[in-house]
Amino acid sequence: MKTQSTLILSTVLLIQASAFLPLSPSTMTRTSWLHSTKTPEEQAIALQKATKAMTAFTNKYLENTSTKLCSDKSVPAVVIKGLAEHKVTLGAPLCPCRFYDDKEAEAKDGYWNCPCVPMRERHECHCMLFLTEDNDFAGEETKISFDEVVELSSGML
Repeated sequence: MKTQSTLILSTVLLIQASAFLPLSPSTMTRTSWLHSTKTPEEQAIALQKATKAMTAFTNKYLENTSTKLCSDKSVPAVVIKGLAEHKVTLGAPLCPCRFYDDKEAEAKDGYWNCPCVPMRERHECHCMLFLTEDNDFAGEETKISFDEVVELSSGML
C-alpha cells in the first residue's frame, strides 16, 4: 500500500509541476494571445465549461471502454483539470502528464490528445485516468462529478 500511495503522490506532483514548465515561444504566443483577448471572468468561464466537458467526456469514455478511475480520485481530478486547461489554451485536450518542447505542435499532431494513441490502441493510460481492472491502482469508481473534480483539484495546477 505504501508503494501505491507513493506512486499516486508522485503522479499528482508530476502533474502539478508540469503546469509550471516553460512553454515554447510558439505556444507562449498563442497562449498569451488567448489570455490577452479574454477578461479574467471570461477565462474562468471558459475553464469551467472545459472542465465540465472534460468531466463528461471522462465519464462517457470510462463507460465505453469498461475502464475505472484511480482508487485515489484526486489523480483523475487533477488530470481532468489539466486537460481542461489545455483545451482552453491550446484548443485540444493535450495530456497534462508529459513534458513537451512545443505544446502547440503536439496538440496539432494529436498523438497525445486525450484519449491518446496508447490508450486507444492498447488501453494504456499514462495519466492513470482510465485504468483497466487488472491495474493495481484501479478503484471501483467509474464516474466522477464536476464538483469532485473542482474539490479534489483545488489548489493544484
